[in-house]
Amino acid sequence: MTDPRTTTHRFPHKPRVFILSDISNEPDDAESLVRYLLYSHQFQTEGLVACTSTWMRNKVCPQDMHRIIDAYERVVDNLNAHVHPTAQYLPAYHFRGLIRKGANGDDIPLSEGGQLLLERIQVSTDQPLWVLCWGGTNVLAQVLLRIEKLHGETEAIQLRSQLRVYAISDQDDTGAWIRHRYPDLFYIVSIHGWNHYTLAAWTGISGDQYYHFDQGGPDFSKMTKEWIKSHIQIGPLGTAYPDYLFIPEGDTPTFLYLIQNGLGVSEHPNYGSWGGRYQRTDISPNGLASMHYGDAIDRVIGADGRVYMTNHGTIWRWRDAFQNDFAAHMQWTLSGDFAQANHHPVISINGDASLETVYLEAEAGSTITLDASGTYDPDPSDTLSFVWFHYKDPSATQTWVDAEVADLVITSLDSESRKVKITIPLADKCCVELMSREPCLWGQLMHLILQVTDNGSPALTSYRRVLIQTTNPRMEGGGKGADAIGEVMAAMV
Repeated sequence: MTDPRTTTHRFPHKPRVFILSDISNEPDDAESLVRYLLYSHQFQTEGLVACTSTWMRNKVCPQDMHRIIDAYERVVDNLNAHVHPTAQYLPAYHFRGLIRKGANGDDIPLSEGGQLLLERIQVSTDQPLWVLCWGGTNVLAQVLLRIEKLHGETEAIQLRSQLRVYAISDQDDTGAWIRHRYPDLFYIVSIHGWNHYTLAAWTGISGDQYYHFDQGGPDFSKMTKEWIKSHIQIGPLGTAYPDYLFIPEGDTPTFLYLIQNGLGVSEHPNYGSWGGRYQRTDISPNGLASMHYGDAIDRVIGADGRVYMTNHGTIWRWRDAFQNDFAAHMQWTLSGDFAQANHHPVISINGDASLETVYLEAEAGSTITLDASGTYDPDPSDTLSFVWFHYKDPSATQTWVDAEVADLVITSLDSESRKVKITIPLADKCCVELMSREPCLWGQLMHLILQVTDNGSPALTSYRRVLIQTTNPRMEGGGKGADAIGEVMAAMV
């Protein structure tokens, strides 16, 4: 008999992840760790360091990580009954062996957590190390300074090039120091006034009721304490998920960004994913531009039918899907019977059933055909719905998206929209330089998303991103340019 797990997603490339958490400052770090463990089969976890923050300055609490991993130990066998045999969850002792203490108070020597981070950075590999900062960044700051002292400038730059940081705002004063001293460091963070977290993109995961942003846009129903009690705080691992105090899971966007569901492209924060969308804060062409990324804005249709232009919406637009996904993973912990739970659709586009981005080149004004007929669901009784949509925001340079990015015309070729025809805009709409209005050989990079959702309980969604590089071989289009963006946009209306 065929093992049904072999019909689920494989994860041949697992991001390396190192977590710094001020766990026990408030309940949200514990909540995020519970969710992280449910997705840990997608990652290569290399460190779990209990650190400080300005909100918990003089102690660290690794013992609370141990408690959650003890609960995980009771469900790991059930979890492994629902995932591909090549993408199994690791035993609890693996995670226990990664727990370390970060700097406690004003410690000057490198902490045991800092020592582990230094070791992982110095490993010879072509895979970047993602440092997810759920609290202060003092452990990271100490390690970066140690690298600077231990290595020559060239080698230090090379080691930093292997790092990717996603920080949940600044939670001590070392984040600003890091960004100032190391502009070459790939660093995602919301920048705003100190402690004004209402302005940060990451609060889009659950903060609309507490911080009162985008009222009427996000649907909070799957973030209420009642929903969490019914769908998340169940079974041995779910009981380790505490009630939230301010907002639930403020740190979770750091790894939602890395979830392998076919949507995100981790090296391109501006593409957008469950973890939000971010733009370079400095695009200077002189080679000295920083690699720091700050909040971007999406236009999102809210639950009330209105259009919101919002940085928070780069996350809350996906909330229904990622909360259903969380609930389904928690269901996996309850039973080792594959048939008793729901599993993700597997999307095939033009015969490719991986989770990789599909990259195409298409001449302006041309048409292409995309065929997702090979898409299937591991649960034989489930039916699938197909939605193709043009994600226009990543192609724009500013927030007046409709004036800058023309629509991809999507035409269904069958009743289920498994197969579609895509018509590329004409050259003057997609292959003309914004300011000079001169035609370009290589035009806009268009983002087409296929979203496939099953009818299981809870419903699960998979994605595939199709990147369409528009081309203009005959150098058509163009018009009168201008020195000011206002003049250009006025002429385009």
